[in-house]
Amino acid sequence: MILNIIIVSVAGGILCLDRVVLQAMISRPIVAAPVIGLILGDPYTGLIAGAFIELFWIDQLPIGAYIPPNDTLAAILITASSIESAHYLGNLSQGLIVLAVLLFLPLGILARKMELWLCQGNEKLADVALSDAARGDVRSIARKHLTAILKAYLFPAAFILVTLPIGIALMTWAYPRLADWTIRGLTLTYSLLPLIGTAVALNAINIRGTVPVFCAVFLVGTVIIRFIRVI
Repeated sequence: MILNIIIVSVAGGILCLDRVVLQAMISRPIVAAPVIGLILGDPYTGLIAGAFIELFWIDQLPIGAYIPPNDTLAAILITASSIESAHYLGNLSQGLIVLAVLLFLPLGILARKMELWLCQGNEKLADVALSDAARGDVRSIARKHLTAILKAYLFPAAFILVTLPIGIALMTWAYPRLADWTIRGLTLTYSLLPLIGTAVALNAINIRGTVPVFCAVFLVGTVIIRFIRVI
């Protein structure tokens, strides 16, 4: 489990780097979570967790200076904690996935504050880089670019490395001790999460012509999930 946590931290840092450097959309939950699931041997759980988080915060867009909740970290933590806790408990239930969502979803908001702090630090680096440019110090400017990239990688990786084992420990300790009615409630919530996420997504769609596109994507996703489960 320790090795898996380290691997997830390294891979998660790379995926989160896409949010500020590459911007090739691999940091989207619907991509990042299945990648983590594939690394841990369960891409189906990653696809489910990624779809949940993608829908929940689909209306939170990084427009202008606004930084949305870190849905990438939330999806990675939910996926990894669900799979690793299931390995320890011997069974991956729907209630366990919901417990991971309830536990790690707020951390996406906490990670947003971390991103704000990183942006403020990059603004200071940019100011110093302007002074370097005035002096013609190209190497110093390059070092500041590399420093910003390194920070954008290390902080999410460290965040995962610290919070993931704590979350797994809490889940593996708490879930077997939950009352039957609580587990039934978590299982029922699992069925409601797609409805809540779909409602958020539809509320975010302002152009009437995109509704059929959303429905088509939802249908394709359902078929893919069904195919993976058969395999």
